[in-house]
Amino acid sequence: MLEVRNLSKHFPIRGGILGKEVGRVQAVDDVSFTIKRGETLGLVGESGCGKTTLGRTLLRLIEPSAGSILFEGRDITQLNASAMRAMRRKMQIIFQDPYASLNPRMTVESILTEPLKIHQLCHTKSAYKKRLQELLDYVQLPREALNKYPHEFSGGQRQRICIARALAVYPEFIVCDESVSALDVSIQAQVINLLMDLQKELKLYYFEVMGNE
Repeated sequence: MLEVRNLSKHFPIRGGILGKEVGRVQAVDDVSFTIKRGETLGLVGESGCGKTTLGRTLLRLIEPSAGSILFEGRDITQLNASAMRAMRRKMQIIFQDPYASLNPRMTVESILTEPLKIHQLCHTKSAYKKRLQELLDYVQLPREALNKYPHEFSGGQRQRICIARALAVYPEFIVCDESVSALDVSIQAQVINLLMDLQKELKLYYFEVMGNE
């Protein structure tokens, strides 16, 4: 489902008064791999080795310097902004810090409804209500959570909200950017088990970035 060929991402180092390029940081250099539906590919490495850059480049949140990313046979590095926006419905990300990735001024209902509106996936109030209930059931949160704000939840619960947001648009592939590293050890296993259960139920496949500290 996802095939990466010779992917690279280099960041220029600029110096001098004119800001000329004086060097490059090779964050990702000539990486190739394949992930099939239902599989998880884990990337382990120390902080600063380019793991997160690679994960975000897969979704073109960061533009690659070279190489190709084939999703369902299409090279997404060649897609224009409109086509890429449609493709992102199938490709989502769960960020490392659940609190930083949630808007503190939005309720859970607004957070989960926003992607549905952007991609025009629901057209009636009853459809929105049904989908929101499905998402809460997936991540094992109560109905009352919809009216609350991110600061009212624990770290583990906030990450469940982030997972629900990623699931909202019916994705097939999810990048997990150290998705449990910011959580207490006692909660990490619960979130990992949840992700594994969702993978089986929804036939998802993951690219999991993990630190080795």
